[in-house]
Amino acid sequence: MIDINEIQTILPHRYPLLLIDRVTEMEAGKSIVAYKNVTIGEQVFQGHFPGHPIYPGVMIIEGMAQAGGVLAFKSMEPSAQEETKEKVVYFMSIDRAKFRAPVTPGDRLEYRLDVLKHKGAIWVLDAKAYVDEKLVAEAELKAMIVDK
Repeated sequence: MIDINEIQTILPHRYPLLLIDRVTEMEAGKSIVAYKNVTIGEQVFQGHFPGHPIYPGVMIIEGMAQAGGVLAFKSMEPSAQEETKEKVVYFMSIDRAKFRAPVTPGDRLEYRLDVLKHKGAIWVLDAKAYVDEKLVAEAELKAMIVDK
């Protein structure tokens, strides 16, 4: 398990854009399971939408990407992991994105990602988001680890 303190040593994101709370499972180079607790205190609900809060799909995609970033960094050789402060993950593409159900305050988003391809600094991930075992979003993400 990777808690929020360790996540913050891996990812450069901070509030309000740090979108994973904990990693519950990970197999280096293969897969990761992480989650985010969605609360009414999220800044985004001030405008999306007043009186009818819906967590934006773009935030779900970003949360999946952050989980993928943790997987990529934690899959590096231990000696290379020290260099993560000098690296960042950039999106290259988001393909086949689908949003299947709305996410609302009180939901726990569980991100499940599997590596489809990894070559050098490039990662291709099958990413899915669930609430209570119901698929709410999915996409194929391609990203690259680069120097800051």
